[in-house]
Amino acid sequence: MHRLAIRFAALVILCGSALSPALAQDKSVTVFAAASMKNALDDIDTAFTAKTGVKVAASYAASSTLARQIEQGAPADIFLSADIDWMDYATSKKTINESTRVNLLGNSIVLIAPKDSKIDNVTIEQGFDLAKLAGDGKIATGDVKAVPVGKYAKAALEKLGAWQAAEPKFAMAESVRAALTLVARGEAVLGIVYSTDAKVEPGVKIVATFPADSHPPIIYPVAATATAKPEAASYLDFLRSSAAKATLEKYGFTYLIRPTS
Repeated sequence: MHRLAIRFAALVILCGSALSPALAQDKSVTVFAAASMKNALDDIDTAFTAKTGVKVAASYAASSTLARQIEQGAPADIFLSADIDWMDYATSKKTINESTRVNLLGNSIVLIAPKDSKIDNVTIEQGFDLAKLAGDGKIATGDVKAVPVGKYAKAALEKLGAWQAAEPKFAMAESVRAALTLVARGEAVLGIVYSTDAKVEPGVKIVATFPADSHPPIIYPVAATATAKPEAASYLDFLRSSAAKATLEKYGFTYLIRPTS
């Protein structure tokens, strides 16, 4: 009997040691966020972990890529999209918890050039000639068929009457950060990115801002996924805090909601 008790105690210890790493790992959230969120969200994630002890694993890419990865079963707890369309897509696929969805942020799109470019102070108005401005060079933005920044860019250029002539000069990138890099390296003479991206890349300069009425409103919705861990609720709460608002505004985002804490 005594020997049986010892064996049972040993089994409990073994099970406990096997379970404890798994329990520790549970104190984490995986965030799938639009590429343009990287700098601001890295700061927010550090602050969130310091406050709660919950670790954050962040994956940054085009919203289109992330929405499809979540659809295919990627283990995400939070989805932060750079446009409403891809959050609507996730909603239609039932991969997010719609009751947690909120339109969190706004942004603007800008025309950028390499920092040493002679192009400067461009006036963006009806009929402006983007193709002529680019000359023999390329214009970088996200893929206009899927990546939000590219969709916003195309919409603006169509409304301004500049798309048809400029379209052949476009270099379509897989994300806004990839487009930003092309311009910073001088591989594209111009680019269309979010103002928040241009502000964190010293290799580029903003030469013009697109009128807000030239494209659909730039809105970043966020939601927990349908398979989110309980810690996702705490993360969403933190995004709605005054601390998160201050960080996001520091990076140039427009905060669309009233902080709840």
